[in-house]
Amino acid sequence: MIFEHEIPKGSRLYFGKSAKAKRELENKISSILDGNGFEEIVTPNFSYSQHQAIANDRKLIKFSDEQNEQVSLRADSTLDVVRIITKRLGRTTDHKKWFYVQPIFTYPSTEEYQIGCEWIDHDNIVDILNLTGNILDSLEINPILQLSNINIPRLVAKELDIEINLFKNGEIAKLFDLRVQWLDELIKVKDIEDLENTLKTVPQSLKNEIEKLLNSAKAVEYKNLVIAPLYYGSLKYYDDVYYRVIKDNFVLCKGGKYSSEGISSLGFALYTDSLLKILED
Repeated sequence: MIFEHEIPKGSRLYFGKSAKAKRELENKISSILDGNGFEEIVTPNFSYSQHQAIANDRKLIKFSDEQNEQVSLRADSTLDVVRIITKRLGRTTDHKKWFYVQPIFTYPSTEEYQIGCEWIDHDNIVDILNLTGNILDSLEINPILQLSNINIPRLVAKELDIEINLFKNGEIAKLFDLRVQWLDELIKVKDIEDLENTLKTVPQSLKNEIEKLLNSAKAVEYKNLVIAPLYYGSLKYYDDVYYRVIKDNFVLCKGGKYSSEGISSLGFALYTDSLLKILED
């Protein structure tokens, strides 16, 4: 039996102190983004194209519109923001820096608030990394910023003729079982020095992407940096250097470089509810 006062599992309720803390967090980060030249956008909750962003289509909450076209509740903001700015608003604005404060929804009834930004037609990943670091410093928290390059596991899989799912599923033991020395060294990388050392042993096909990751890491101002060259994330659109921010088993942020509508762009999303939990603790 479901009572009138119950809410679906995974949905959010804020009141009193929690509502105030959420509002203050959103206002603080919005002010930082505004001060860095980002303007706000609020996109529709409904979308025709969420499957382009989410690797697991079963996570989408789907239904049909009046013309029997498939519609999804917004499960990710990035591609919708870029598509709306470049296609729908392109004639009315040439602004490239946008931020949003809005929830995403995934099956069966999960609701998650995000504070994110997209920097359209800009490809210097260091700029967005340092902006993320500035926000973390302003919140006076010191989580791990894990930096990766999605092209490295893809090239390793091709070089060794192995399934990319080994990286997607984090099957490190199976990778060690291959007994490839340069791969073992890549698995163990944690910092800039470790990554520099791998350049001496990895195949030539990997060196350009490793150097790209290395140069990005050297330019990051945020101090609590960990390098994970073989990490393979779940979002479909990141296609270069990307990152996530982690503390106490909470993912606080994901961001990176991606291409959409033929344009190379940067963006990140901060996960409001995880941040509130860390700040409360």
